[in-house]
Amino acid sequence: MLGSTHGTLTTDFRARVEACGESPRTAVHSSAAPSADDAVPLDVSGRPLHADVPDLDRFFRPESVAVIGASDAEGRPNTGITRQLIAWAERVGARIHPVHPTRSTVFGLTCHASVADLPEQVDLAVLLVADPLPVVEELAETKVKFAVAFASGFAETGDAGAAAQERLGAAVRGSGLRLLGPNTNLNAFEKFREDLDGPAIALITQSGHQGRPVYTLQELGIRLSHWAPTGNEADLETSDFISYFAEQPEVGAIACYVEGLKDGRSFLLAADRAARNGVPVVAVKVGRTETGARMAASHTGKLTGADTVVDAAMRQFGVIRVDGLDELQDTAALLARARRPQADGVVVYSISGGTGAHFSDLATEAGLTLPTLSQAKQDELHQWIPGYLNVANPVDNGGHPVGDWRGRKIIDAILADPEVGVLICPITGPFPPMSDKLAQDLVDAAEQSDKLICVIWGSPVGTEEAYRTTLLGSSRVATFRTFGNCITAVRAYLGHHRFTTGYRSPFEDAPRTPSPSYRKAQALMRPSQQLSEHAAKQLLRAYGIRVPREQLVTSAAAAVRAAGLVGYPVVMKASGPQLGHKTELGLVKIGLTSASQIRDAYRELTDIARYESVPLDGILVCQMVERGVEMVVGVTQDDLFGPTVTVGLGGVLVEVLHDAAVRVPPFGEDQARAMLRELRGHALLEGVRGAPPADVDALVEVVLRIQRMALELGDELSELDINPLMVLPRGQGAVALDALAICR
Repeated sequence: MLGSTHGTLTTDFRARVEACGESPRTAVHSSAAPSADDAVPLDVSGRPLHADVPDLDRFFRPESVAVIGASDAEGRPNTGITRQLIAWAERVGARIHPVHPTRSTVFGLTCHASVADLPEQVDLAVLLVADPLPVVEELAETKVKFAVAFASGFAETGDAGAAAQERLGAAVRGSGLRLLGPNTNLNAFEKFREDLDGPAIALITQSGHQGRPVYTLQELGIRLSHWAPTGNEADLETSDFISYFAEQPEVGAIACYVEGLKDGRSFLLAADRAARNGVPVVAVKVGRTETGARMAASHTGKLTGADTVVDAAMRQFGVIRVDGLDELQDTAALLARARRPQADGVVVYSISGGTGAHFSDLATEAGLTLPTLSQAKQDELHQWIPGYLNVANPVDNGGHPVGDWRGRKIIDAILADPEVGVLICPITGPFPPMSDKLAQDLVDAAEQSDKLICVIWGSPVGTEEAYRTTLLGSSRVATFRTFGNCITAVRAYLGHHRFTTGYRSPFEDAPRTPSPSYRKAQALMRPSQQLSEHAAKQLLRAYGIRVPREQLVTSAAAAVRAAGLVGYPVVMKASGPQLGHKTELGLVKIGLTSASQIRDAYRELTDIARYESVPLDGILVCQMVERGVEMVVGVTQDDLFGPTVTVGLGGVLVEVLHDAAVRVPPFGEDQARAMLRELRGHALLEGVRGAPPADVDALVEVVLRIQRMALELGDELSELDINPLMVLPRGQGAVALDALAICR
C-alpha cells in the first residue's frame, strides 16, 4: 500500500478526469535530456563517450500496471483503450489496476480512486488524461518506474505547446520516472505473434501508422519482438530504444521511422552501441526536403536538422538509411534473419537471359560485386546448361533444366563457389510448373547452405502457391517483390557486415583532455567576432596546420621589406575582422614581382578598403603557392550534432559544384579517407591530364587536425573555413592559403 502522503491525488485527479471528458488525446513534448551520470566518461568538451542504456524490461514486461482514467462506459474513447490494455496485461502476465475517481469497478476489476490507493507498487502507469503534467508530478513521488502519456497538444502545436512539453520533461528529469510520449499511442501494447522463432525485428516509430507495414510482416512469418512509439519524446527517445534493443538477444535488426532527432549526440552514441554489438539499424528519416522538414516539425515538434549532415552521420555510424516503408520492411527483414556473408560476390541466376541482364545492370550500378565465374565453374555448369548460354554471371539456364533434376544441381554448384556469398534469382512472373519447381529447389538449397538466397517474385497477384506457401514458408530464403528492394537490401546486408567486422568505436579515441594546441588557440579566440585572415591563420598554426610564409604590414615600405623576406612572387591581401570574400571587393593582388608593384598594390588595397568602409588590421604579404589541388576544409555548427567537419573541392568549385563530404567528430583516419573517396572530384587528387598525384596523406592530416580543433573548441568556434587549402604534389604537404574563423 502506498503511503498516505499522496492522498491529495484523489481530488485533483477527479477534477482533471471530469474536465477532459476522459479523452486521452488532447495534450504533448520536450527536448530536454535526462541528467548525465557523473560516472560516465566524458570527452574534452564534456560530452558522454558512451550511451546510457535504460532498463526498459519493466516497461515491456511489467508485473503491475495502473490505467489512470480507466473506463468501461460505452462511447467513451478511454473504454476501448482500457479494454486493449487489459488484454495486453493478460498476455504479458501483468496485474492491472484501473484508476478513476468516480468508479468502483471497470470491466469487473476493482477500480481505485487514486494511485495512492493502489494495493501495490506499479511498474507502469498509463495516463488516459488530457493534461498529464499534474499526474506525472504526483507519479514521480510514488516511485513508479514508467509512464505513458497519450495526450496531444504539445510541441507539435507551436510555442505554447513546446513550453508545456518542457514543463512535462522537467517534471520527469531527476525523478526516477521515465516517460513515453506525450502524443504517443497504443503500439507498444499490440499483440505480437508468439509462434514465430528466429531473430526478430524491434520497431521504433514516431508515427504509429508508419510502423504498420513492418508490424504486418508477422503475417509473412517474420518475427516482431517490440514496438516503441516514441511520440514527442519529452523523455524517452529513439536513442534510448536503440540502445536497449541493441542489447536484447532476440533482436536481429532495429527498424526505425524517424521524423526528427531529439539529440544528435545521443543518437550517434546509440548507433555506436548497436554497431559494437553487430545489430543493424535501418531507418526511414524524413526531412530530406524543405517540405518534408516542415511537415515533420508540425507533427512532432522536432528539429530535423540539415539533411546532408544527418545522412552523413548515419553512414558514419553504420545506420542504414532507406527511403520507403517497403524498403524498411524488406531491408530490416533480411538483416534480421540472414547469416553473416561468407563472401561479397553476388551471382544472378535466372531462366531468362533478358531478366538476368536487366537485374545485373541494376545491381552493378548500385555497387554490388558480380564476379565472373571461373572457367572451371562455367564448364561445370555447362554439364546441365546448354553450351550456347552464358553462365559467366549472370547465369542463364534457358528454362528447361529448371524442370528436372538439373535445376538443383545448378543451384548447388553456384553456391559451392567460394567467391559467391549471395545468389539472387529474379522470377518476373509465375510460369508453372517451371517456376514452382524452381522456387522449391531454391528453398531446399537454402536449408542446406549457409549462403544467402534471394528471390524476387515479380507477379503483381501474390496469391500463387509457389509464392505464398513455398517461398514465404521458408525462413532461409529472402523473398522480395521488386528488383529495387532486393538490391537495396542486399547492398545493406553486405555493407553492414563489412562495417561491423572489426568495428572500433570512434568514441574510444576521442580526446579527453585539452591539447597544448587548445591552450594556444583559446588565447586567439574573440567571442562573438570574426577573426581577420591573419588571426585565423594563427589559429591554424596553433594546431600545426601549415600556412604560407607571410607578414602583416601597415605601410608600403614595410610591404616592400616583407616581400623581400617572403620571396617573390608574392600575393597581397587586405586583412580585417569583417572581411569575408576579399576577391569580390578587389582586395587581393597576385603575382607581384617588384617593389614598385608592391607599393602600388598597397596603395590600391588601402584605398579600396577606405572606400568600402572596411576596417583593416593591415595588409598581408604572402608567399605565392601555385601548383596543387585546391580543396576546402571547414567546421560548422549543426543544431543537432554540434561541430561538423566538411571537406570538398575548393576555390570557386565549392560554390558551383557543392562537391563536399561531411563527418561528425570524433572520427579517425579511415573516415577522413572515406570522405575524400565520396567526392565526385576525387580523381583530381589522383592526378589527371598529366598533373602529379596530390599529397593525400597531408590532406588527411589537415582534416584530422581540424576535427581535433572542432572537438576541443566546441561551440566556441561557430565557423571555420580554409579555402583554398592547396594540396601540393605527393610528399610536399598542404598549405592553407586563406582562412575565415568566426567565434561564438
